[in-house]
Amino acid sequence: MSISIKKLSEDKFEVTVSSNTTTKHIVTLSNEVHNKLTNGKVTKKELLDFSFKFLLDREPNTSILSSFELTVISQYFPEYENAVNDW
Repeated sequence: MSISIKKLSEDKFEVTVSSNTTTKHIVTLSNEVHNKLTNGKVTKKELLDFSFKFLLDREPNTSILSSFELTVISQYFPEYENAVNDW
């Protein structure tokens, strides 16, 4: 399985997950959320990569929303922010 991330704009990224089925996801990640989650210690792309690996440990790529704002992950997986902090 591979994850590739393409920056579409300052806050919008296209994440492609190649597995048995290839899926594309448009993810919004604002500077505010990026700083809140990481204190700027990692790039947005690194955070997105970590976030998709987190999701893929819990569900198949075909179950991941096709378009979402990164903070939505916490609504489905309350442990997400702690996982980011521990990372």
